[in-house]
Amino acid sequence: MKRIDGLVALRGVLEENIVVTIMGAVAAELQSLGHRPNWFYLQHAMGLASSLGLGIALCRPELRVIVLDGDGSVLMNLGGLTTLARYRPRNLVHIIFDNESLLSVGGFPTATSTGSDLAGVAKAAGVPRTAVVDSPEQLADAVNAAVAAGDLTSIVAKVAAHYEPPRGTAGFVTDLTLLENRFQFARHLQSVHR
Repeated sequence: MKRIDGLVALRGVLEENIVVTIMGAVAAELQSLGHRPNWFYLQHAMGLASSLGLGIALCRPELRVIVLDGDGSVLMNLGGLTTLARYRPRNLVHIIFDNESLLSVGGFPTATSTGSDLAGVAKAAGVPRTAVVDSPEQLADAVNAAVAAGDLTSIVAKVAAHYEPPRGTAGFVTDLTLLENRFQFARHLQSVHR
C-alpha cells in the first residue's frame, strides 16, 4: 500500500487522538490531510517519536496517543521498543510504516529489506500486542482493535517505497514552522480534557 492511503484510512482516529509523527514523508503526508492542533510533527529528531509519544502517554493517561513512525527511525533507536514495553502505556498505539528504506534521506535500504522483523523485535522486547498489515483496510482494522483492547500495541504497516510530495509542501517537510507547531501542540495538550 501507499503510506498516504493508510493515513487516509486512519483519518478519523487520527483526528480524535494525540498524534506524534516522525520527520519527512510521513509528516508531510499527514499535514496534507488538513493539519490539526493535536498533531505534532517531530522534525530533526529521527528515532525519537516513540520516546516523545511515551512521555505524553505516561503524563496524560486519559488521552490516547498514536505514534506514526518509520522503519529507519525505529531501527535507529531499537531501545525505544524495550522502553515502551517496560512502561506499557495502555493508551499508546505505535504504528511503524515499513518501506524498507530511509526514503527521506536518499532511499538507502534498511535492515527490514533483508529480513529484519520489526513486529518480532517489538514482541521480543515485551510489547504485548503486535500486528503486521499490508493494506489500508487491515491497518484501520488493526488500529481499531488496538484502541478497543486498550493496551500498548505496535503495528508494522508494510508500505511502498514511494513518495510524491503533497501539493503545497516543500519536499519532505511541512509548511508549519517548528515553533508554531510546538506551541500550538503544547496549548492543545494543556486545554484538552477527557
